[in-house]
This record gives sequence, structure tokens and C-alpha cells, in this order.
Amino acid sequence: MSKWLVTGGSGFLGINLIRELLKRGHEVVSLDLEPFTYEDVKDKIEHHVVDIRDRAKVDEHMSKGIDVFMHGAAALPLYKKNDILTTNVDGTRNVIDSAHAHGVSRGVYISSTAVYGIPEKHPLYETDPLVGVGPYGETKIKAEQIVRDYREKGMHITTIRPKSFIGPERLGVFAIFYQWASEGRSFPMIGRGRNLYQLLHVEDLCNAIILSAEHNNTEAINTEFNIGAKVFSTMREDYQVVLDKAGHGKQIKESPAHLVIFALEVLEFFRLSPLYPWVYKTATKDSFVSVEKAETQLGFTPKYSNKDALLTNYQWYLDNRHKFSGKSSDGVSHRVPWGQGILGLVRFFF
Repeated sequence: MSKWLVTGGSGFLGINLIRELLKRGHEVVSLDLEPFTYEDVKDKIEHHVVDIRDRAKVDEHMSKGIDVFMHGAAALPLYKKNDILTTNVDGTRNVIDSAHAHGVSRGVYISSTAVYGIPEKHPLYETDPLVGVGPYGETKIKAEQIVRDYREKGMHITTIRPKSFIGPERLGVFAIFYQWASEGRSFPMIGRGRNLYQLLHVEDLCNAIILSAEHNNTEAINTEFNIGAKVFSTMREDYQVVLDKAGHGKQIKESPAHLVIFALEVLEFFRLSPLYPWVYKTATKDSFVSVEKAETQLGFTPKYSNKDALLTNYQWYLDNRHKFSGKSSDGVSHRVPWGQGILGLVRFFF
């Protein structure tokens, strides 16, 4: 049994990892800006409302006999630029330097495939150039360099670059799609939906995190790993399974990509769009990574396909939508549905 410190413990990844760690008999100390509201495990962990930019607070909890840390707390793309910088870079340095100061040499850092920018070739490998787009992608690259700097000081930290991950507790932009499906509506893709777009089930991500932390060969895991589904197809084919599951005979619809992107840019300017540019500007492009390195070096085997991940997330949405009815966010959290903006009206045409 190990004692884990999990940053971002109140978030979508945090709660799924915490449940898995408890199932395996580990102790958990959770840090997050938000309170911990999951009643099923609330009394089984130690949670503290902490801003990771507060070094003294991070030190206070890192000193509690921690064996391994998972640093997943981050400011998402719709946060203010300065908050993204200070949270994703300064906060990451705080967490890792605190771990180093308190003798916690084993850790996992959650980066993003956003570090690859908008590449022209696929699949993407861990050795491909890092050209993050926008403050979020740029700060993830800087944070990865912090990880590499502390490896040079003797720490063993795995950097994981996950594809967009879904599963229990995931809402955010996916809640828009699930609501339309449950209401018996068709759903428009940006463009034709013929592009290959890899997803990831959060359970597979949690398994990769734990594999990294428990691997016997510390040198083998002292590196970066892409993590994603092994089985996936086009966006049109994968997302159609949710409409089929909904049972209303509806279809994924094509749309003229350039016109839709232009319209979303205009809506973004007037703050009426529920999507940030990174989402709609990559939605028409292939996006998938190679997981070969994780398979051979880490022993990672994805359990879920894209379709499996979408269907389990949709079923969780159906089972729990009464809990978040009427709630929405402005794109800074995956814990609640993102506000639909003008799409709330557009959906009546589908």
C-alpha cells in the first residue's frame, strides 16, 4: 500500500483515479481548488482546498509521508492567460519541487497531446516536435521541461500525454452531444466527419498512471508516453453509436467546415460559442497518436475502443443527468455540462 498525493482530485480524472487507488488499497491525499463532493468516497480520503500556486500549502501536505504524486491540476484553455501560465507552469514547479524537497521521488505528470500543435502527419510519436498552440499548449510544453529538469536531479517522473478522455463523471462539451442524442436529435459534425480522431477511456488512463507509478524499472518510465485508444475509426462512425444507442433513428450530419468554423469564430468574438478555438479548429483533422512506446515500455494495454468509451460515458450521462440538470459552466471545468450558447437554439432544427 502506498500513500498518493493527487492534485486536481475534485476533477474528472482526479475522482476516477482516486476511486481506483482506493479499490487497490492505497491512501489518498487530494488537493484541488474545488471542494470534494463525491459522497461515495468523501470519507475515505483526505481532501484539502488548495491552490497549487500556494507553495506553503503544497509543502504542508507533501510532508505527510507521501510515496507518489499524480499532478493533474491545470487551468484549461478558457481560463485567463495569466491563470493558465501561473497554474500550469508555476504550479507545476511548486508541486514537483516540493516533492523533491520532501524526498518524494516518484511521480506522474499529466500533460496533453496539445503539445503537438496541429500536425500534418499521423500517427504522432513521443519524439515528434512540440509546437503547442495557444497559452494552454505552450504551458504544457514548459511544464514538461520542468519534469525533465527534475529527472536530472534524480527524480523518477512519468509524463503522460493523453488523448481527449471520457468516461464516468465526464461532462463538459460532451454533455452537449449527449443531450441532443437523448432528446432524439441528429447531431452536426464540423465538416464531413471522415477524419480519424482517437479518444481515450478514463479507466485506461488511470491504469497507465498506476502502471507508471508501480513499474519496477524506474528508468523505463522516466520518459514521456502517449496514451490513447488502440481501436478507433472516423468521428462520424464512432459518434454514430451514441445516436444508435439513443434509439431515435437519428444520424450524424455533415456540414460545410469553413462556414461553420467562420460562424463559430464570430460567435466566439461575441462570447456566444460553447466551444473554444482548439476544439473547432482541430475537429476536421485527423488526430491520433501511437501508443506503441507505452505498450512495449510501460506494459500498457488499452481496454476500451472509441465506441466503448463514448457508450459508457453516454450511459453514465443518462444515469446521472438528474444531478446536474440546470447546471452549466463556461468551459473551465469538465465536471458540469458546458453552456450551449447559441447551439441551445440551433438544436431545435435537428
